[in-house]
Amino acid sequence: MTENNDKEEHTNPEEELVDQLDNSEQEQATDEVTPLSVAEDEINDLRDKLLRAVAETENVRRRSEKEKADTANYAVTNFARDMLAINDSLSRALETLPDEGGLQDSVKNLIEGVKMTDRELNNIFQRHGIIRIDPKGETFDHNHHQAMFESETDDPDGTIIQVMQTGYKIKERLLRPAMVGVSKGGNNKPHVDTKA
Repeated sequence: MTENNDKEEHTNPEEELVDQLDNSEQEQATDEVTPLSVAEDEINDLRDKLLRAVAETENVRRRSEKEKADTANYAVTNFARDMLAINDSLSRALETLPDEGGLQDSVKNLIEGVKMTDRELNNIFQRHGIIRIDPKGETFDHNHHQAMFESETDDPDGTIIQVMQTGYKIKERLLRPAMVGVSKGGNNKPHVDTKA
């Protein structure tokens, strides 16, 4: 008989689940669904959707304004990069020119024309926000410089000791890094005491 009582005390798990479902249905039935509560839920849902739509519209507007400004500021980037090759050629020509002392007037005029062309090109660069990076003596910065070699010198470690090709940037964007030689060692070498 005790076995039958034990069986009655332990109910079937499925029966417990059905009892719980019946209880929750009864609780939901006691929560009345009124037209006012339905309308409030709908208003809250619509308000949330409206706020999200306004925020998304504002984000799209800001992105398009930034893209428009970037396009205006950096539209000439590819053209400017191509013009750097011409500027490099003019600079190399000016570096190799002989002294004007014993030259014919026609050659002097040619040299003066090359100098004027170089000045005008640099003025145009300046007008359009193209800035020359000539960092000799400055500290190496990987954002604007490209190290081509390192050399042991008396300069502090990381100092630019030679500029092989000047760099350029347009507004805040890098067009071309300056190709440089950087000091290694220098004043940062450990001090050796010779009196010991």
